[in-house]
Amino acid sequence: MTFSPNLDQMTPEQLRALAARALQLQSQVEAMSKKIQNDGTLIVQFKFEIALLKRHKFAKRSEQISPAQGSLLDDLLDTDLEAIEAELKQLLPTSSQSEPRQSPKRAPLPPQFPRTVIRHEPENTQCACGCQLQRIGEDVSEKLDYTPGVFTVEQHVRGKWACRQCETLIQAPVPAQVIDKGIPTAGLLAHVMVAKFADHLPLYRQEKIFGRAGLEIARSTLAQWVGQTGVRLQPLVDALREAVLNQGVIHADETPVQMLAPGEKKTHRAYVWAYSTTPFSALNAVVYDFSPSRAGEHARNFLGNWNGKLVCDDFAGYKAGFDQGITEIGCMAHARRKFFDLHVANKSQLAEQALHSIGGLYEVERQARDMSNEDRWRIRQEMAVPISKTLHDWMLAQRDLVPNGSATAKALDYSLKRWVALTRYLDDGAVPIDNNQVENQIRPWALGRSNWLFAGSLRSGKRAAAIMSLIQSARMNGHDPYAYLKDVLTRLPTQRASEIGQLLPHQWVPA
Repeated sequence: MTFSPNLDQMTPEQLRALAARALQLQSQVEAMSKKIQNDGTLIVQFKFEIALLKRHKFAKRSEQISPAQGSLLDDLLDTDLEAIEAELKQLLPTSSQSEPRQSPKRAPLPPQFPRTVIRHEPENTQCACGCQLQRIGEDVSEKLDYTPGVFTVEQHVRGKWACRQCETLIQAPVPAQVIDKGIPTAGLLAHVMVAKFADHLPLYRQEKIFGRAGLEIARSTLAQWVGQTGVRLQPLVDALREAVLNQGVIHADETPVQMLAPGEKKTHRAYVWAYSTTPFSALNAVVYDFSPSRAGEHARNFLGNWNGKLVCDDFAGYKAGFDQGITEIGCMAHARRKFFDLHVANKSQLAEQALHSIGGLYEVERQARDMSNEDRWRIRQEMAVPISKTLHDWMLAQRDLVPNGSATAKALDYSLKRWVALTRYLDDGAVPIDNNQVENQIRPWALGRSNWLFAGSLRSGKRAAAIMSLIQSARMNGHDPYAYLKDVLTRLPTQRASEIGQLLPHQWVPA
């Protein structure tokens, strides 16, 4: 039976308190309703993804070779070319090979590798004249051998302790693991992650490698490990993204990656976006974002309310952000590349002069590389600003002399139309001259896509972007990715959410 208060007998204070309580309850109901609605949307989305993945896995497949698999022939072509060159050397006359060749200087093999000494001695040490030969020295050469990886087993013995009188039974708790009730340790998971995302070894290749080592681990099992590990690492990636967006100046670039179209037997072009800190920042980090297209909305969604200085190329996808408070910083390397291509094509003297002047700007940067931001700004004002002004005046004069539509005009127009953005770095010592920093960080994707060809889905692409963010950021901070991931995956299950930042690559200290 519900008790209903008599409002006529309540004091004004009690009525106000009741009204406040009613508003509070109404707010809680609205929040719970919104949460239920959001959870329902996620449940529908997850059910759709599960159904789609089951369709990909169990539906009838065509035996036709996908055009994307043509990239697998690259390695075969390189092997064939090497074989042809070796055969050609054998066919060349001896006289053509009589020129003295310098012996290659190889780095010594690591001393920590175990050595097996194999001695080669003559069967007979008796000279033809009858005298006994004497050993006067030796030549030593080393070759690198390989033995399949060695697996070990951690046997966790949990003792059972009981009280005979009260029949109480106690045991130590099971140590927390990234994958509960699974067989992989943090070290094995780290190895699979690094092999897949840093060494570009697809899971089917790892399955074969493990098989040669005597351990049968199905590719589907490896895929489950990757998926679960990616989920556990996502909070760390989110914290890394927040750390990057706390910087006032960041780099941005994008590169295409093929993605399997949902429900179809073909791929379409998706994109990976890279956002990294500058060489002048105290933070060394890069965060990747995977998107199904090159639309500018993906960059805006990642940057959110960030409104600092963005170093990027002239891609139109960034333009909308410039209208919302982001400051555009042009890339001088892209401007220089236009003149370099022009000079390579026709030995243009105009391009050579432009390259010489831009080279002067880069010489100032080489001198100021290790300076503080204040000193770097000062030397730019003293040395780079006069070069920049002279170069700009020279480009304006040359543009009036060349016909519209020519390659020279296009090279000049590229710089002149973007001159304000290209020279903004002169007014801030914390801003770099070009976008080379992030182009170096996006190179692992260019290397990897020739191995794994395409992403299986948008989710797998985002998972790859997340894990590669941690691996590449670890590299930027001088860490071995395997050692970093192994320690992180060991500590992550028991790490407090408030202390997750301690596991970020730039703050990580080995346990």
